[in-house]
Amino acid sequence: MKLKTIAIIVGALALTACSKLSKENYDKLEMGMSQNEVESVLGGADNCSKTMGTMACTWGNEESKYVKIVFMGDKAITFNYSGL
Repeated sequence: MKLKTIAIIVGALALTACSKLSKENYDKLEMGMSQNEVESVLGGADNCSKTMGTMACTWGNEESKYVKIVFMGDKAITFNYSGL
């Protein structure tokens, strides 16, 4: 039982350490990237919404650390971040 608990803790720490939501990965983003190209850097978005021909996707939590990218015609047109 103790070994199982240790394995779970180590696994959780490993996942946290491997987060793709970092300033280094944000700096790899470029205007005009497709959503698939962005996801290859940041992983899948946590939330996306469509408005008037654009799609805004957020990685992370807007109340702490996040990256937000707006796509038009599957090309990144604006992006920003906070807390990275």
